[in-house]
Amino acid sequence: MMGQYFRKRLVRDGLIAENEQPKEGEIRFYANSLQRTIATAQYFSSGMLPIANVPIEHHAALGTMDPVFNMRFTFMNDGYHAAAVKQIAAMGGKDGLQGIDRSLDESYRIIDEVLDFKSHPAVKKNVDEGMPKGPFNVILKNGSSPYSVNYRKAEYLASDALVLQYYEEPDAQKAAFNHKLTQKDWQAVSNVKDTGIEVLCSAPLVAVNIAHPLLQVMKDELSLDNRKFTFLCGHDTNLAAVLAALQVAPYTLPQSIERNTPIGAKFVIEKWHGRDGQDYAALSLVYQSSQQLRDRTMLTLDTPPMICPLSLKGLSKNAAGLYRFQDVQQRFQEALDTYGRLANETQTTAKAA
Repeated sequence: MMGQYFRKRLVRDGLIAENEQPKEGEIRFYANSLQRTIATAQYFSSGMLPIANVPIEHHAALGTMDPVFNMRFTFMNDGYHAAAVKQIAAMGGKDGLQGIDRSLDESYRIIDEVLDFKSHPAVKKNVDEGMPKGPFNVILKNGSSPYSVNYRKAEYLASDALVLQYYEEPDAQKAAFNHKLTQKDWQAVSNVKDTGIEVLCSAPLVAVNIAHPLLQVMKDELSLDNRKFTFLCGHDTNLAAVLAALQVAPYTLPQSIERNTPIGAKFVIEKWHGRDGQDYAALSLVYQSSQQLRDRTMLTLDTPPMICPLSLKGLSKNAAGLYRFQDVQQRFQEALDTYGRLANETQTTAKAA
């Protein structure tokens, strides 16, 4: 459905033909090597280019993580670790990491009530095993993705599952196991997983490290003159890290129970050539509203998905809401350079030790 919308939009703007048959090198679909990401790219391409039979590129063995999308730390030292943890802790205000956990108390309460944790011994046993055994913490290790310990794991997994159930089950009360949840309550349910993604992926020092390979691919794709369209298919965590590494300003997503990276969201970078001979760029997050997902609303030019314009900290848009393309490319380069500087400092520290 999203692919069909993009086809209609690109045809309207004169960028592709109704039955586009792209020439070699004009279109690229590149997905992480998991079944669901390959399938997502395949379905999008089928909607956007229904008669082109576009090949879906994936590099790693099927069912394994491609290094481009696998957000692992590739350098680490004590100084970097301390600074990154400090940035993460700042999300919790004066109470630091524990403030993050306490901010979710109401979300935990709603999830526990919906799933009736207290009344089911088998469930309670699993919940107790997932309950924190000490202060909330995060683990940042070279060669691994960031993860948390002493986190309410049961509620985190339930948050993700309940959000999917809300989208899939037409009866909202049935989706909440016969509890009557308001839209605010559903946002609170989603807030547990949303906060988890933000904590682990959105600290700037963390983001430039774990998103580095994907940022390099994106910058390279934007530099190709013959490329008409690129579709890179990863995960919500990839989106969160890339947006943080590029210093995207805080934004609010209307009509969504998910806060920053809704299911199926697309980070869209458009490159435009102005009448003044200069190149410009527009940045947006394209996503389906919660109701569009629940109703399976057909996406058309008359019933489009939600489109949230994004802004880059420290850069100014022109009157048309566009950035100079070279400024956007420079922002990518700054993120890549920051990675290089931090990696070099790590190597220097290791040699000194």
